[in-house]
Amino acid sequence: MKLLILNGPNLNLLGKREPEIYGSESFDTFFKKLQAKYEIISLAYFQSNLEGELINKLHEVGFDYDGILFNAGGYTHTSVALSDAIAGIKTPVLEVHISNVYAREEYRHKSIIAQHCIGSITGLGLLGYDLGIQYFIEKA
Repeated sequence: MKLLILNGPNLNLLGKREPEIYGSESFDTFFKKLQAKYEIISLAYFQSNLEGELINKLHEVGFDYDGILFNAGGYTHTSVALSDAIAGIKTPVLEVHISNVYAREEYRHKSIIAQHCIGSITGLGLLGYDLGIQYFIEKA
C-alpha cells in the first residue's frame, strides 16, 4: 500500500507557528513516528507553500497511490485549481485539518476541495493523519 501525506501552505512551520492551535511538534518529527508505526505501508510526505507544486504532486501520484491525506491549509477555502486537480485523479483523497476549521473564522467554514474528497477529518490535531492512515488500511 502506498499513501501520500500532502501538506499545503504554512504547514512547514508546524511546531513553531501558533502552537496553541497547531501544537508544538514539527511535522518531520511526527512523520518519523508515523513511519515507525506503519512499517507495513509505503508512506511518503510532501509539503509546499506553492499551489502549482501541490497540483503537480497530485497529478504525479494520483493514478498510482492507494490514498492521499491532504491538508491544503488556506488553499482549502480558495483554490478551484486544487479542487479540479483532485477531481481529475483516480487516487482517493481524504481531507485533513489539524484545527477545527468550523470553530475558527467564518471564511474557513467552506471547503472548495471537499466535494471531491472521500471524507474529512478536522480538529483532532496531528492524530487526524494517523486516523486517516488507519482508514486507508481498513478500507484496503
